[in-house]
Amino acid sequence: MEIDPIKFGVTWQKVEMMEKEVAELRADVKELLALANKGRGGFWVGMTIASGISSLVGYLTHTWLNK
Repeated sequence: MEIDPIKFGVTWQKVEMMEKEVAELRADVKELLALANKGRGGFWVGMTIASGISSLVGYLTHTWLNK
């Protein structure tokens, strides 16, 4: 049972291409994770601002309507 050098070379090339693709996928996943973390932080900042504005509007409305 001999190893066919041409088939071995083709297989070797496919493995090298897959290694490059996996490295690119890892980089893409890390970038997506970073973007998700930034988005999550932005969401909470937005929620804080909206909560503050709605509290202020509620306070002012309550103050003006009770006079």
